[in-house]
Amino acid sequence: MILAVDVDYRGTTASVAGIAFQHWQDSEATGIYQSQVDNIADYVPGSFYKRELPCILTLLREHDLKPDVIMIDGYVYLDGKHQPGLGKHLYDALDGRTIIIGVAKKPFRDIGDDFALYRGNSNTPLYVTAEGIRQNDAYQAVQQMHGKYRNPTLLKQADRVCRRTELAD
Repeated sequence: MILAVDVDYRGTTASVAGIAFQHWQDSEATGIYQSQVDNIADYVPGSFYKRELPCILTLLREHDLKPDVIMIDGYVYLDGKHQPGLGKHLYDALDGRTIIIGVAKKPFRDIGDDFALYRGNSNTPLYVTAEGIRQNDAYQAVQQMHGKYRNPTLLKQADRVCRRTELAD
């Protein structure tokens, strides 16, 4: 199972969503999961993972999820290779048993162009970083995800669900 996750914050509460699917090209989720986390930590510049990591771990625990791959909205490595971001901390928290792929919408100051991925007709890249999988394989996985626009369909769905604006089909 592949699980795309995203978190939305409102005051001291977070809503975390997970969208499960089986294949990179899938357009439909095989499962939709949501958890609420109260009394979340304040945002600390340079330590975003301290706020988001407990939310993702809560979702996994509450729904007994054991995905093969977790895709996060953010970075595994802030510089692409060495400086740990949320994804690396998640990888370590899961004892290296789960592949983590980070898909960020904005460049971090030290990220190189070799991590930029252009999808659809967009002139604005996504930034792909990973742990537990070769970088090129992670890049190709995100490239082949369903959706003709910059952001893959199921990553957008995770964003909508965590923001509580998911519409019934």
